[in-house]
Amino acid sequence: MTEWTIGAVFDEIAAAVPDRTMTICGTRRRTFGESALRTRRFANFLAERGFGERTPRERLQRWECGQDRVALLMRNDQYLDVMLGCVKARVVPVNINHHYTAREIRDLLAYVEPRAIVYHSSFASVVAEAAPDSVELLVSVDDGSDTTELAGAIPFEQAVELGAPDPVIATSPDDLVMLCTGGTTGRPKGVLWRQSDMYVSSMNGADHESAAPLHSLARMTGFVWFAVSPLSHAAGIWTSFAGLLAGQTIVLYDDRKKFDAHTALETAERERAALMTIVGDAYAAPLVRALRERTYDLSSLLGIGTGGAATNPAYRRELLEHIPHAYIVEGYGSSETGGMGFGRSTRGAEVDTFAPMPGGTAVSKDRTRFLRPGETEVGWAARTGRVPLGYLDDREATEKTFPVIDGVRMAIPGDRATVDADGTLRLLGRDALVVNTGGEKVFVEEVEEVLRAHPEVSDALVVGRPSPKWGQEVVALVCSAGGEPITGAALRQSCRTRLAGFKVPKEIIFVTEIRRLGNGKPDYRWAKQRAVEGVTEGIGA
Repeated sequence: MTEWTIGAVFDEIAAAVPDRTMTICGTRRRTFGESALRTRRFANFLAERGFGERTPRERLQRWECGQDRVALLMRNDQYLDVMLGCVKARVVPVNINHHYTAREIRDLLAYVEPRAIVYHSSFASVVAEAAPDSVELLVSVDDGSDTTELAGAIPFEQAVELGAPDPVIATSPDDLVMLCTGGTTGRPKGVLWRQSDMYVSSMNGADHESAAPLHSLARMTGFVWFAVSPLSHAAGIWTSFAGLLAGQTIVLYDDRKKFDAHTALETAERERAALMTIVGDAYAAPLVRALRERTYDLSSLLGIGTGGAATNPAYRRELLEHIPHAYIVEGYGSSETGGMGFGRSTRGAEVDTFAPMPGGTAVSKDRTRFLRPGETEVGWAARTGRVPLGYLDDREATEKTFPVIDGVRMAIPGDRATVDADGTLRLLGRDALVVNTGGEKVFVEEVEEVLRAHPEVSDALVVGRPSPKWGQEVVALVCSAGGEPITGAALRQSCRTRLAGFKVPKEIIFVTEIRRLGNGKPDYRWAKQRAVEGVTEGIGA
């Protein structure tokens, strides 16, 4: 079977359904045919300026990149067109989280070493402060702001016009896409994916012998997928491209303003969305509140996909109460693995385990063998098959996260897991977040789930902090639901009914909100700092 590049698949889909609406973001609507031409012109604009492959893949180590890199400091609007233009030019698009501070962006760009930056115009001051010396080209995308343009920057629309409509640049399945990890617990890393592997592993693709299956697929589809989650996050990119490369219409949340759940639900109602994708509680909680306040016609909405962060079971249940005909798919995966497993919940039938997707598995604690179904050993969640090559310029991390076991190369992103007797994966939590208290290991996600299930808790994070007695002690940051007053003592007692004593938080800190990163993931660095700095209610050990 033939491997495909992302750009080649997109062009075949566009050839089959050129007049179908491809993307909707705010007032902007664009067809597949329009985007096929625009992305080809932008690719040629880059190629005409010498951008492309520098060193063939076969001469490089897994952690090396031989193609020029283009940093995307963008909101959702026109993101997909820019990314498609990059891959068609054989340059590597790199997602940069615009919610980072200028210092964080400067550090990340220094690591990525892009030759170009494409940015929304309102981020001009950040680009001016953060762009490294490696940058030779700046391309600004108009977002309606009145920011002064940077000297030498080329407007994106002008770049498209300057690019020739032909030729179509010959690409390779070995061409790369780089995904920067969310940096939940440390500095982001650049994950290097072959385009063909990413298409198959993360975008519901396959190795097609010809374009005929792609044309048939495109003509059979045409549903509306609403990607509420940002494209600066891997989950948003994968969801959007999984739909895009199957011929679906992709609605993107217009994120020039802060997320508003009523706006999102109005958009889903107006566009007759069949699928809505979100990132955990950062989106689920406000959507639930909005559904309590107003009724929407969501009869077209068949499913809600959530991933990238945990979703409170209470929010899952209430979403299904408000949209009883729909289902919720909670996906498990990471920038290092693509999708590894999923759980499908319907009204009255929820799941708390993940059915492995092809290649999803678990390996032993010492990473020397695969776990058998029903084993009690706590090992590592892993994926085999079409996995990334490695981390940019980091041999040690590459060999640790992407090892070879029994002759099989795999990805082990750092989540602890067991395998149930029926083969389903039971996730216990990220190893980097495990609290070792008095010799006992506590997976913070398990404690968080118990706290979030309490009716008077809207959100919670659990971290470890230094303890002279225990080495580390479990501390919870809790945001009240705003109903009946709840005390730390009452919450700790509630935890004791479901958790072993050593897992019960030694201290509970009430906060007005749980801080999350721009991609919706919990900000554990903030939580650890907050746990050390002070409390709002002291709880005895």
